[in-house]
Amino acid sequence: MATSSLSLESLKARLRRLNLYGLLAHAEEILTEPWLERVLAIEESERQHRSLKRRLSNARLGSFKPMADFDYSWPEELDRALLDELFTFSFLEQTANIVIIGPNGLGKTMIAKNLLHQAILRGFSARFTAASDMLHDLAAQDSSMQLARRLRRYTTPAVLCVDEVGYLSYDARYADLLFEVITRRYQQHRCVVLTTNKACVVALVDRLVHRSEILTIAGDSYRLKEAQERAAQRASRRTAGRKTRRGS
Repeated sequence: MATSSLSLESLKARLRRLNLYGLLAHAEEILTEPWLERVLAIEESERQHRSLKRRLSNARLGSFKPMADFDYSWPEELDRALLDELFTFSFLEQTANIVIIGPNGLGKTMIAKNLLHQAILRGFSARFTAASDMLHDLAAQDSSMQLARRLRRYTTPAVLCVDEVGYLSYDARYADLLFEVITRRYQQHRCVVLTTNKACVVALVDRLVHRSEILTIAGDSYRLKEAQERAAQRASRRTAGRKTRRGS
């Protein structure tokens, strides 16, 4: 009869992680049961699946293109070595922040969402938010207690991406709220990924600069390039259609 290769201590540790306290109470009795390894594997696999599903849902990433679709030849300036290094996720181990600076349409948000997605697949929690959405959300809280609870939404995840900082006008209240989020994450040694079209915005969140990687992208909008190409293709099809109708 097959026997388990588990030690009693490792079995107890796995049962505690899975919250299987009924089995934990009988750990010595079931240690040599032939079905034990299979049951643990099923429970652990299901737990990992549920955890991944929950983290993906909580991240609020929405739709995005994979980095395989990124046209590295399009930007006039892009530190490819730094970008590749970011996807090794050493910045998570170092609790370094990422600031992605560049004009609209060059892929800042695409890079940020891919970073968060890959971090989630590696077991980290994450949240993506537009700066305007986060600040409107926080400013709408009616009391200090409600604000404290809502702040945890943005300070708890291992990685927070604040997208499009600098695309809105910051009054004193919004600037204070942004600084509060950044400060709390700094104190808790949690990473921030920030995208902006204005290098001067970093002055608003100077705690980021203490430990950060800054990736600058320069060039014309890739979205504009795609739109122009689609317009040219449509025009070509219309021209071909008119020629076909005249020839018929």
